[in-house]
Amino acid sequence: MTFRALPLVTIGISLALAACNTTQPQATAEPAPVATDAYRNAPAGVTPQGFALPSGTGCQGDIARWSAIQDNDLKTGHVSKGVYDRIQGEINEARAACTAGNSAQASALVRASRARHGYPG
Repeated sequence: MTFRALPLVTIGISLALAACNTTQPQATAEPAPVATDAYRNAPAGVTPQGFALPSGTGCQGDIARWSAIQDNDLKTGHVSKGVYDRIQGEINEARAACTAGNSAQASALVRASRARHGYPG
């Protein structure tokens, strides 16, 4: 190696080392959704005491329970807002089928949504 190349090598090494010390922007979690009083007093990620799934039969009951689970999961931080919104679209599709009198189809849409998002049937 010649003495003329030495400064270039030194500069290259210095730049490489400086790059290692550069701070990268840190990823931040989505802000927690605004909690109701019951959720505000519960520990983070915990469903508040007294939470109960809605009763009901047929497609209306299926939709009410799936919707309540999703509301709870959003408020406790177990599902992101983006996934929640996607599931709400699926719930609305099931609700439309139920309202149109297609109870079997609506319940099947709820079951499919639950399975697609990893919830037990």
